[in-house]
Amino acid sequence: MVRAPPIPSILLVCALILSLLTSISLPFLPALDITRATADGAGIPGLGGELRVRIWAPCEYPTGGDRECPHLGHGYQLDTLDPTNPTNPQVVFVGSSWTRGLAIHPVATAVAFIALVLSFSKKDSVAVFSPFISFLAALLTLLAFAVDIALFVYFKHQVKKFSIGNVTTSTAPGFWLTFVSLILLIASGIMSIISKRKEAGSYPAFSNQTSIWSRFRKN
Repeated sequence: MVRAPPIPSILLVCALILSLLTSISLPFLPALDITRATADGAGIPGLGGELRVRIWAPCEYPTGGDRECPHLGHGYQLDTLDPTNPTNPQVVFVGSSWTRGLAIHPVATAVAFIALVLSFSKKDSVAVFSPFISFLAALLTLLAFAVDIALFVYFKHQVKKFSIGNVTTSTAPGFWLTFVSLILLIASGIMSIISKRKEAGSYPAFSNQTSIWSRFRKN
């Protein structure tokens, strides 16, 4: 009989998929941006009717036109036009310092993948590290989510500063996928430790103090 994968591993798989999709994001997956601004009127000068921001590129959606992703790569800078300054209209809308931290997303994805591989190991001396690597991935994802929040707040401020007409700024699917991935990673680590503690109490091989799981046993 094929044994079903443990729940912690299932949670890790789900977290890894969400984190991977978020890390790919724009311009490859247009719907998985972190924040976007949608204009009903003239919009953001020089940036069109809708602007989506993510890890590798901001994408502009001109009214009635095709999608444009002019800046590809890590730590990009997004420029716009300042209608109040006709002598020097080109200004920085979102600087590279606000987008450089988004690179934490793929790093967290890589760590989550390592945790998943360790969780399927049949050697206890290897599998023991899986929950700790899960917590490390959760920590990195938390940092990435903090960067996402900071970027969203700054982006909303800049949109309000430069936009013309009615512009709505909102968090996007990639923002919430990161949050869900964080919860799944934490849950996976906790459930993995609980599972190992139960195993330590069920098998004589784990009952002595030299067991690798003895640190998790109750006093």
